[in-house]
Amino acid sequence: MTITSAMPTARKRPTRTRTKQVSSLPTIVVSKLPPIDIDLLPSTQSLVCPNCKTWCPITGHGGLNPKLVPHHTGRAGTAEARRCIGSNRRVKLDLTIAEWRRLLADAITDASSRQATVVLPKAFSPQTDQTLRARAERTLAGRLADWDAVLPRVADTDKNRRMMPVGDVPTESPAVPLAKLSPKQPTH
Repeated sequence: MTITSAMPTARKRPTRTRTKQVSSLPTIVVSKLPPIDIDLLPSTQSLVCPNCKTWCPITGHGGLNPKLVPHHTGRAGTAEARRCIGSNRRVKLDLTIAEWRRLLADAITDASSRQATVVLPKAFSPQTDQTLRARAERTLAGRLADWDAVLPRVADTDKNRRMMPVGDVPTESPAVPLAKLSPKQPTH
C-alpha cells in the first residue's frame, strides 16, 4: 500500500489535556486529603478522585488553574464507561513536596505501628467442657454399646410410622394420583 496525498494521516496529539472547561463542583484542597491518596512527585502529579476513587493525573499544575483530567468511572473500552462528574475539577495545591513527604512518612509509621489483635478463644462453659471431655474419653466399643441400647426404640418408632391409621379413608379429599403427572405444552 502506497501513501498518497489523498490519504489522511493522524496528527500528533498533545500529551496533556488542554481544556478550558471547569467542573462546577467545589475545589479539591490537597491538604485535606489523606497523604496516601496524593502523589506530588514532579513527573507524576496525581490524586485519587473523591467521586470515583480512581487515580487521576493533575493537569496544569505549573499554571494558575490545576485540575483533574477528564476520566471515566468504568474500565476503559467497556460499554458502561461514563465520564466521572469529578472530571475537570479544580485542585488547590497547598502542600509542598517536602510537606507531603513528611505527612506520608508519618502516615506510614502510624500504620506500621499497628499490630493485628490476637483473637482469643472463648472460654468454655462447664457443660461444654464436660461434654468435650466425655466425648474424648469415649471409645468405639462404648459408642457401639450406646447405639445397641437405642436401636430397639428406633425400630419401634419406624414400625409405628409405617402403620396405617385406624378408621375410614377420608371421602372429601381428592384421590392421590399414582401415575406420574407431566405438564403438556399448549398448542398454538
